[in-house]
Amino acid sequence: MEYRRLGESGLMVPALSFGAGTFGGRGELFGAWGDTDETQARRLVDISLEAGVNMFDTADVYSGGASEEVLGAALKGRRDQVIISTKAGLPTGDGPADAGTSRARLIKAVDQALGRLGTDYIDLFQLHAYDARTPVHEVLSTLDDLVRAGKLRYTGVSNFSGWQLMKSLADADRHGYQRYAAHQVYYSLVGRDYEWELMPLGLDQGVGAVVWSPLGWGRLTGRIRRGRPLPAGSRLHATADYGPPVDDDHLYRVVDALDAVAEETGRTVPQIAINWLLRRPTVSSVLIGARNEEQLRQNLGAVGWSLTEDQVTRLDAASAKAAPYPYFPYERQEGFARVNPHPLTRAGAARASGLDRSTGARGRGIVSAVLKNAGASEINTGRTG
Repeated sequence: MEYRRLGESGLMVPALSFGAGTFGGRGELFGAWGDTDETQARRLVDISLEAGVNMFDTADVYSGGASEEVLGAALKGRRDQVIISTKAGLPTGDGPADAGTSRARLIKAVDQALGRLGTDYIDLFQLHAYDARTPVHEVLSTLDDLVRAGKLRYTGVSNFSGWQLMKSLADADRHGYQRYAAHQVYYSLVGRDYEWELMPLGLDQGVGAVVWSPLGWGRLTGRIRRGRPLPAGSRLHATADYGPPVDDDHLYRVVDALDAVAEETGRTVPQIAINWLLRRPTVSSVLIGARNEEQLRQNLGAVGWSLTEDQVTRLDAASAKAAPYPYFPYERQEGFARVNPHPLTRAGAARASGLDRSTGARGRGIVSAVLKNAGASEINTGRTG
């Protein structure tokens, strides 16, 4: 297993981490994801640790807290071997204080998560959503207090827009609070919106991406094909409306490209989709979930090998979509791209390298990945530049 720095922090995380959303199995959404109990969870943790996967991610809303409880029980006796990542901020009840990231709610959420997880500290605590009702300064000062109290080690966010994350980082710098080290984001071959704003921001500010749903909300499992009905056992029957939308023609175009690479490599569609993500700039770790041992072992096969430059270029082209404003001028017109090249191009990688030298810490540890990735092609986004 490869280990990477989480953004510009000192925390080393595995390239693959385990997402415990299938633990607990309560409610319409999470029940469709899986219903892993404590005994099954302990076996999945065993397999993960044997493979070097030592970061486990959950959240207080997963199965109403049951995911944290099952994960805590499965990790009992080996706390010092693992990195625990959890999240809070989404509604857990109907009361006015049951949602958001106010000082009172964050303190309560952390204490409750510690109890469910059976630990006295959380390695990585992330805000599950941006709370527009609570001042950023209140959120950051509370998290800083929790870090100083020893209850949290590192902090991050999830599902933030670019301006929301940048506003938070600026406030942290202004007041000397701990900066966010991670941004847990949706990113996949059928969902590359992360690349437009959040990837360049993460590169510039040294925020590492922890990727959720790398298989496009269950669409890149290898079981969905053009001209065939949705498999009976697919969770998409129950969960499609909760997740990111994907146009069918775009999905099938990506699946066709994945099938071609699978035939060339002897790897599975999920393994190829995850391996592609591991090459992308700012990606610190990719969360893999599993309902059973077979799924877990298959996903673990995404590491230890590399796609060729030609295969990456073809996957890039098949998954490319037109950039929205204000990004399309920088993709379509040379003058725009010259002054602000995307980090997935050689010019963008060179700019990132210069930024790293001039600012010291900012972007350090991420630039090498950009340079490695940019060497694959002049324009590695699969779009016109």
